[in-house]
Amino acid sequence: MSIKLARRAVLAAGTAAVFAGAMGTAAMAQDLIQLRLSAPSSETDQRAVALLEKFGPAVADFASFEPSWNATLFAQGTELEAIARGNLEMSITSAQELAVFFPEFSIFTAGYVHQDAAHQVAVFNDPLMDPFKQRVEDELGVKLLTVMYLGRRQVNLRQTKDELTVMTPADLDGVNLRMPGTDAWQFLGRALGASPTPMAFTEVYTALSTGAVDGQDNPLPTVVDAKFYEVTNQIVLTSHLVDLNYLAISKEAFDSMTAEQQAAVQAAADEAAEYGRQNQLAKEAELVSFLQEQGLEVYEPDLAAFRNQVQSMYLESEFAETWPEGVLDQINALGN
Repeated sequence: MSIKLARRAVLAAGTAAVFAGAMGTAAMAQDLIQLRLSAPSSETDQRAVALLEKFGPAVADFASFEPSWNATLFAQGTELEAIARGNLEMSITSAQELAVFFPEFSIFTAGYVHQDAAHQVAVFNDPLMDPFKQRVEDELGVKLLTVMYLGRRQVNLRQTKDELTVMTPADLDGVNLRMPGTDAWQFLGRALGASPTPMAFTEVYTALSTGAVDGQDNPLPTVVDAKFYEVTNQIVLTSHLVDLNYLAISKEAFDSMTAEQQAAVQAAADEAAEYGRQNQLAKEAELVSFLQEQGLEVYEPDLAAFRNQVQSMYLESEFAETWPEGVLDQINALGN
């Protein structure tokens, strides 16, 4: 009899321990700060990889990082409003999306404003960005944590370098360059010195192969993925648009953290952005070698000549009407 009672006591004690452990785990989970992120990119995208490998683990002690990819949580373009309403904590946003709310952000969508990946970081961390960031916080309740490098758009032409060597915008005179169809993209094409032609992306390969257009502009990964290298002969490394995203977080969520937690989130964001940046730069370098192996000539033109013409045309256009006075000069001064 005593043995049975003792066994029951042991079993009861074990059950109580398991229950207490489960309750403790649940309590710990409840104590974690929920950081849901919604993004349209896939989980294999370099931004996603960087956040999963660097950001999430770095904040795991106090936060539950819960990313949703492929726009499965919120539709692309609605994430900032979701954060503002308190329905989401984090997103990966663009200058184009922010310009819908704050027109002055259009300066970061213009050609040759950012010179390279390092310049993006210098601009984002410079005091000149403070008024931009502050307005987003004050009016939208969104804090911009860091800048993420997406890549550089280059000019890709059918002509060989012997037929056409592009060193300045004047060399693109009369070149029929496919560009996306919006007014902003068509303006950039003209600013580069070309004759831009609007065309759906799905039609570009055939148009290049038949000579309906002379060339197209895209980042090198797109040139490779779409196999444009099969129907073109050169890449001019104009780097006319150095594309970016911002990692954004709800200001309410950020303000609810301790100073130590805020510092950890900021450090994790910067580490993830740098990790993704270096991976993307390495990929671009590898693709230069790949394209050369495919027989394409890859070279850099007079970037100063391109930058001067493009920026001059922007400053004289309606696109610059919302740009704060003197900011472009400040941005340029941070470059090489």
